[in-house]
Amino acid sequence: MYSKMTIGDKAPDFKFQTPWDDEANFYDAVGNHPAVLFFLRYYGCPVCRMEMAIIKQEIDLVRQKRGRVFVVLQSAPETIASLIKRDDFPFTIICDAQGKVFKRYGVEAGGLIRYLHPAGLFAAIKAIGRGFRHGKFEGKETQLPAAFAMTAEKVVTYAHYGKNIGDIPSLTVMTTGL
Repeated sequence: MYSKMTIGDKAPDFKFQTPWDDEANFYDAVGNHPAVLFFLRYYGCPVCRMEMAIIKQEIDLVRQKRGRVFVVLQSAPETIASLIKRDDFPFTIICDAQGKVFKRYGVEAGGLIRYLHPAGLFAAIKAIGRGFRHGKFEGKETQLPAAFAMTAEKVVTYAHYGKNIGDIPSLTVMTTGL
């Protein structure tokens, strides 16, 4: 079992798959740039798709600092590849259907109480109201989100573990330490 990341920790390296690429290495993908790493549930989750759309809108906050953005999902590569094109999002989508990267960063699933938290339910209603419909269920339904920002040296400058499915920080908050 891995422990939770805190500010000042060195972000762990890992190998990953995208919907379009078989295997890559996180440190190589980040290169000599700051990075932001989001952990969301899965692509069929309306809240997650809404958050991905928000990240897409706010990505210039990271690009202004020459940074890279990564979103880790519990979705299988073939699921996402069948629903979107490679250039639909200006960030790297990491497929972690087995939950290995989630575990490596200490991102855990919550229980039913945290899953049904009013703030999480409000986020789901908001996402559905904005037109994000529920798709295929994948991974752990009670998976909680997390978000990290790190320097080019992979030192964590921001760490957040969500308390419910809608507890996801904005890039505005995360990029102050990049």
